[in-house]
Amino acid sequence: MSLKVYTGLLVLRKPIKLRRTAETFTLGLLLEQTVKTHGNYDAIVSSHQNKKMTYSEVLDQVDRLAAGFLRIGYQIGDKVGLWAPNLIEWYIANLACARAGCVMVAINPAYQPKEIEYCINKVGINAIICGHKFKTQNYYEFLNSICPELAQSDPGNLRSRSLPSLRSVVTIADEDLSGTHNYNEVLNMANAELIHRIRSHQRDIKIDDPCNIQFTSGTTGMPKAAVISHFHLVNNGFFVGKRNELDKKHHKICVQVPLFHAFGTIITISASLNYGSTLVLPSAGFDPQRSLDVLKEERCTIIHGTPTMYVDLVNAQKERREKINAEIAISGGALCSSYLFKEMINFLGLRKVKSVYGLSETTAVVFQSLHDDDEYKSTCTVGYLQEHVEVKVVDKDNNIVPIGTAGELCVRAYGNMLGYWNDDEKTKEMIGADRWLKTGDQFILEENGYGRVVGRLKEMIIRGGENIFPKEIEDLLNTHPNIVETYVIGLQHERLGEEVCACIRIKENCTVTIEEIKKYCSGNIAHFKIPSVLKIVDGFPKTTSGKNSEV
Repeated sequence: MSLKVYTGLLVLRKPIKLRRTAETFTLGLLLEQTVKTHGNYDAIVSSHQNKKMTYSEVLDQVDRLAAGFLRIGYQIGDKVGLWAPNLIEWYIANLACARAGCVMVAINPAYQPKEIEYCINKVGINAIICGHKFKTQNYYEFLNSICPELAQSDPGNLRSRSLPSLRSVVTIADEDLSGTHNYNEVLNMANAELIHRIRSHQRDIKIDDPCNIQFTSGTTGMPKAAVISHFHLVNNGFFVGKRNELDKKHHKICVQVPLFHAFGTIITISASLNYGSTLVLPSAGFDPQRSLDVLKEERCTIIHGTPTMYVDLVNAQKERREKINAEIAISGGALCSSYLFKEMINFLGLRKVKSVYGLSETTAVVFQSLHDDDEYKSTCTVGYLQEHVEVKVVDKDNNIVPIGTAGELCVRAYGNMLGYWNDDEKTKEMIGADRWLKTGDQFILEENGYGRVVGRLKEMIIRGGENIFPKEIEDLLNTHPNIVETYVIGLQHERLGEEVCACIRIKENCTVTIEEIKKYCSGNIAHFKIPSVLKIVDGFPKTTSGKNSEV
């Protein structure tokens, strides 16, 4: 690959061709193609469920479930929320949405009732496929709390005042729950005629049709909904997989990341589909001990994880000293230190550690490690510019800065989202008429095509790979009866990267403790957003307009 270098703007010259042609490859057709070439390979192994399926078996299950969707009233273009931890049913349902022509809406399994209510109403979700219970989460009870009509409704005929778009709930449960269809029940509704309908209309689904919606937070404090097409998802997975050496041999991937995230949906699922790799789910949620178990038992050759996950995995391996066969670790979701990369190589026995960098709004990856990167490139940069991608770095006046100078990274590429769902204003703020997407990341481009993140221009905390925007937490804490004003910041943390700190001004003669803050937040926001540090202050510096300046 050669690189065309402008002042502060980089473009790959003669890159690898995009995946297939515009007429042939949706996510659903990609699955068909993979079955032709790798049908007998294991597609997915869910260790904690003691289940596994070959690609041929996956296609059969996917089409049966998609046919069941038709039976219970799903239509092409319906928005279907997936709200569950890492289960084999999540994987199947994701692909069934694509084959049925529905738009899969990925929802964080840690979300609480108010957060899921917002997601449903933000994009007008028509159906939810959810788990039953996971850790402290009871998804069915959560839905009942925001939709009291559910338990008294006929399955598939929900009418809710608070959730007007929602018609259907499917639960992945061992029991039948009032007002819902059971996942296995829907699977068994398929018949030959409905399966034929699913298979025959694959060519009617267009590659530029929406395929996936990823929620991504913004400075307004509430998530925005990035819309990703089949073309985006299939092709980004193709290039990611090639950079991660999935084309070199058959790999088994230990999946520590949540499937709902772009890391799971594109870097993991789409990439594996493109090359016939096997995904191994150690546990429903991240558990370093279970990850070590499957690395040993399933002989996984690649690991996917965030830096925080690797900290825990390395510490577990230091204690257990298991003989494992992992060759490559892929790290993303947050910046990873040079020290951690070296720890991963030394204690996990890896030959390579690779970085990926991107955003939900760019489908997933923009920069990624190459196969022959040295230690500096692997540990001190976010990798090399991805194929078919233009990037530039600009100053506050939108002027391109010289190579090696810090500024805001902008991206123009095939993978840039279709836009934010039903939010033209925010879409135009993110992507200009010239199609350059503003990342909000302070970035340095090197002349050799590699990049380094040196800071963030937007107000965001990254805790263990999860993006957190302070305003959502501030808005909640400001409803506390003893709190006058709140300012939420990120503090450096060795394991998590950053932890959430709430700086608060309290009412006179009142007290507030961190335990009270945690209890007040519990059930209202996801656990990873809850502050772990509390600072009580007398006041905050103000700008001339009366807004808080930096604390």
